[in-house]
Amino acid sequence: MTTAVIVDDEKRARTFLRGHLNTYCEDVEILAEAENVASAVKVIKEHNPQLVFLDIKMPDGTGFDVIEKLRSMDGGDDLQFKIIFTTAFDQYAIKAIKYSALDYLLKPIDPEELVVALKRNKTLLPAKNINDNIDVLIENLKQLSESNKKIVLNTSNKAYIFPVNDIIRCESSGSYTIFHIKGSEPLLISKSLGESEELLQGNKFERIHKSHLVNLSYMRAFIKTDGGFVEMQNGDKIPVSNRKREYLMQLLRTL
Repeated sequence: MTTAVIVDDEKRARTFLRGHLNTYCEDVEILAEAENVASAVKVIKEHNPQLVFLDIKMPDGTGFDVIEKLRSMDGGDDLQFKIIFTTAFDQYAIKAIKYSALDYLLKPIDPEELVVALKRNKTLLPAKNINDNIDVLIENLKQLSESNKKIVLNTSNKAYIFPVNDIIRCESSGSYTIFHIKGSEPLLISKSLGESEELLQGNKFERIHKSHLVNLSYMRAFIKTDGGFVEMQNGDKIPVSNRKREYLMQLLRTL
């Protein structure tokens, strides 16, 4: 049984989530609810749940404020519970959460997505180990520039933290992605290239081939012969698909 607290400023949203959990997730026990930052900090400290459903926007602050207040109490920095953020839609916050390898649900919450999130939650790092992810989340939320963002990349046995702009390119490997990172060995991540592309979009990353996503900042040259390929600053040569050749040429003219 997983003990949980629901934090949301809308009573209706709390009621719906509790109802979904009672119907579809019998192994989750709701200990308490909270409607704002102040009450959230109080009930989490009082009940010590294993999981918190944390709304992002509330009248007296945000879910991120809840995290910072809890981490500053009693001189301790570590959270002892897992988090699933909930939000109506905040693209900036969602991007920061994704970079941090933490979980979220869009409101109104779909029961099937809730079940999937809870199953995924069981496979994530123990609560005491998520604090590096929280550090990345808080730092990213304070950064104004996308180029200063950091990202958490989980391999089968370790979580790595890198600046997003240190990622040179990504390469498809079946349902996985190989991340090639400046100053690091390649990392095999359990995300498809499509998922990686969605995560990194808006940071000068372009899908130039069905199997390759490149950071344009690391391009050295576009070779038009031999079918067309991109040469990266580290010497890697990446093929360009026929349908992407003209698009890439147009894109390079704008850089």
